Amino acid sequence: MKLALIGGGSVRSPEFVRGALAFARDLDLQELWLMDIEPARLDPMVPLCEEIVRQAGEPFQIRRTTALDDALRDASIIVTTIRVGFERGRVLDERVALRLGVLGQETTGPGGFAMAMRNVPALIEVAQRAEVLAPRAWTFNFTNPAGLVAQALHAAGFPRVIGICDSANTAQYDVARWLKRPVDSVKTEVFGLNHLSWTRSARVDGRNVLPELLADDAFIQDTHLRFFGPELVRRIGMFLNEYLFYYYFRDIAVQRIQAEELTRGEEIEMLNRELFPALRELAPTEALRTYDAYNRRRSASYMAYAESDAALREERLHPTEHTRSMHHAQAEVGGYAGVALRAGLALTQDRPLRIALNVPNGGAIDGMAPDDVVEVTCHVDGRGVHPVSIGAVPEGPYLLMRSVKHYERLAVEAILTRDRGLAVEALAAHPLVGSYALATQLVTGYLDAHRHTIGDWH
Repeated sequence: MKLALIGGGSVRSPEFVRGALAFARDLDLQELWLMDIEPARLDPMVPLCEEIVRQAGEPFQIRRTTALDDALRDASIIVTTIRVGFERGRVLDERVALRLGVLGQETTGPGGFAMAMRNVPALIEVAQRAEVLAPRAWTFNFTNPAGLVAQALHAAGFPRVIGICDSANTAQYDVARWLKRPVDSVKTEVFGLNHLSWTRSARVDGRNVLPELLADDAFIQDTHLRFFGPELVRRIGMFLNEYLFYYYFRDIAVQRIQAEELTRGEEIEMLNRELFPALRELAPTEALRTYDAYNRRRSASYMAYAESDAALREERLHPTEHTRSMHHAQAEVGGYAGVALRAGLALTQDRPLRIALNVPNGGAIDGMAPDDVVEVTCHVDGRGVHPVSIGAVPEGPYLLMRSVKHYERLAVEAILTRDRGLAVEALAAHPLVGSYALATQLVTGYLDAHRHTIGDWH
């Protein structure tokens, strides 16, 4: 089997390769193609990936290319993880919004829209070529904002695209880890949108264990639920996706981010500016150690400003090699590679799987349209992806979902038609903006900042 990773020069590629090793035998994986348009990023990443595979006994070969067609041709599974504009684009997304006092996070609200403006056209090109060169392949999109991107690709006529996100299944991982159970022995029910989802139950041996875990302060403190505090978690009564912090504590999020000298994008830009030159000067084994240290540093500061404890927040904002990251290791399921490849294995070899994905709703969640892409628990097998029946959901989450989906649909139409007016309408509809005046300034700022990438809109 041939697996294609589009965006293979990403700093996540070595972790993807590590995840792929867990599935190599079951998938009969022979070649993993790393494709990227930027040789300066691909050049240092490929030797790292080759070293990881060499240390594992070389169960498959790493291939590199800057030619999209070569990577896609006859692939069975395609994974897309790109960032048009690289880290500098992310920094602009954040700063345009923050200057206006609005959250600039890269996947949520205005920052997510700006990222989608750049990524969606590029991913449509990938999907078009995949239809010609690998018509039976499934594409798993990890490119952010994953839910909006999946909505856009389905709207553009590409039904074999599935949105993936490792945070969608965090409740399952955390419950399994806490109870010392295998991941697949925990059956969760997830509903919502990407980075806007809730887990309403977690069944072990047929019993919903989530209520007793949410009543346990130790469990809350050991997971990202501590961002929200025990009182709010218990009032809502569900396991919360970490990105809900930006909605439930919007003012605090903006205040803390603005108080920092660097945005998250600027921090990553700085780290990557140090990493890539260092890797080029090192032998693969030493380069791999340097990469792993970089990865620990990057992971440790992820969403650090969401910590309610000031001392822990400061430690994670300025981490050392001993600082614990927000998420515990998910080695058993292989990170985001595991999400894609477990689902790919279920689809291509009819091995039934239960997992949360971003797919069209069908009739799973009451009140959402059949073609609304939602984040929902699915049964996956050789016949396809089947969202589980969720039915009615609590009014608060439902109204927030409807509001954000209204924004997403307007945003998709704006991006596909390059319509400035629709872009303003979309951002004005987003609950993190909620103002036509602000939306107009945001759209003007993003169109100006990214004109060299996206061209002119009418």
